[in-house]
Amino acid sequence: MELACLDLEGVLIPEIWIEFAERTGIEQLKATTRDIPDYDVLMKQRLRLLQDNKLGLPDIQAVIAGLSPLPGAADFLDWLREHFQVIILSDTFYEFALPLMRQLGFPTLWCHRLKTDDMGYVVDYELRQRDPKRQSVIALHSLYYRVIAAGDSYNDTTMLAEADAGILFNAPPNVIEEFPQFPSVHSYDALKLAFAQASERDIPV
Repeated sequence: MELACLDLEGVLIPEIWIEFAERTGIEQLKATTRDIPDYDVLMKQRLRLLQDNKLGLPDIQAVIAGLSPLPGAADFLDWLREHFQVIILSDTFYEFALPLMRQLGFPTLWCHRLKTDDMGYVVDYELRQRDPKRQSVIALHSLYYRVIAAGDSYNDTTMLAEADAGILFNAPPNVIEEFPQFPSVHSYDALKLAFAQASERDIPV
């Protein structure tokens, strides 16, 4: 049995922190795992910036409420679900993802949680586990699934390496250069083809 694992932000939906940075004008909030590979370092920077600017979870959720999936993402996901069981493995947070998951038909999502105080300020975050994307693929292998995975950032590369086949999608040049072992594509049509080619089955594109 084959299973598809996808990153979320940058693959199916916009980068939430970048969108929030655009709305608030806080340039440092544009940093993602494409820029800072260490997720803990990145999140501590984000939490500090939120605290310094007195911004809370409701402020972020107000921006998310106006976002939509990337153009073509819903159609691609529908195609993928016809041919694979699909799990979204993301370093986003359930408190962020709900409105966008609704627009994508509520695919299975494994991600993290935020901790907030009574005023709605984000005080910490709770990882589901360390290196969760890779660990998820290891667990799926233990259930005898063959896994094809796609992502765009540094934090996806251990998932791609652990999968039976890994694909970079719309990755920045620095990630593509550092991980030449993964095929790199830049459109949903090309991503469909990459999944079909990585499959052991004959899948129409």
